[in-house]
Amino acid sequence: MINPSEMETTAMGACLQPLGEFVSGIGMDRPLASYSRIEVLTLIDVVVTAYQGQMTAEHERMAARDRSFLQERLSLQKGRV
Repeated sequence: MINPSEMETTAMGACLQPLGEFVSGIGMDRPLASYSRIEVLTLIDVVVTAYQGQMTAEHERMAARDRSFLQERLSLQKGRV
């Protein structure tokens, strides 16, 4: 990823704990080259799921903030009419 945004950087950081938990569960002393196909696919799933979850949560938070702002503006406009 070239020049990740702050939101993307935060989402990458959110992957660290689930990634660490997965790796420690299969053995931190094992080199990546010794992982089975299933282990590699699970590792990818863990990281992608954590990344997408963080991005989704942030987008939902931003949408809620925008909805609140727009509802407030609409209330103010109705009050003027």
